[in-house]
Amino acid sequence: MGRWRPPPEKSSPYITAEGAARLRAELKELWKTRRPEVVRALAAAAAEGDRSENAEYTYRKKQLGEIDRRVRYLSRRLDVLKVVDAVPRDTSKVRFGAWVRYADGSRVRSVRIVGADEIDAARGWISVDSPVARALLGRAAGDEVVVEAPEGRLRLCVEAVCFDPPAD
Repeated sequence: MGRWRPPPEKSSPYITAEGAARLRAELKELWKTRRPEVVRALAAAAAEGDRSENAEYTYRKKQLGEIDRRVRYLSRRLDVLKVVDAVPRDTSKVRFGAWVRYADGSRVRSVRIVGADEIDAARGWISVDSPVARALLGRAAGDEVVVEAPEGRLRLCVEAVCFDPPAD
């Protein structure tokens, strides 16, 4: 059996306004601050002489490559992203950007449905492309859904939907 794997499915091009601002800030910080610092350090390391045994030079070249790769990715991704900053007319149903509280058996969970570039498990932000988010989209408080998840079939009951950040 070979090592070839099919490419992953493309993620949805949607992002919240806050997420887009974070990506733009990251791009600006990489391009205006970090990259010039690394270029200066690389030039200093190159001036030291023999590059074949110069660990600082090798490290800085690798670091510059990583920064350039991330800059290219962010530039391309920001070109295709669609910022969703409007609240939908019907705020009783789960839509992109919503905070949703649901019961999974005896556990109650709160998640926010966001774009693939904003996923943050610690904050409970899940991708709009995830099985749970796809099952919740279009549902309202009181609705029950069944989700086919990797760990098995889950029965979720939507308890609340809101589009304003919940008070922590």
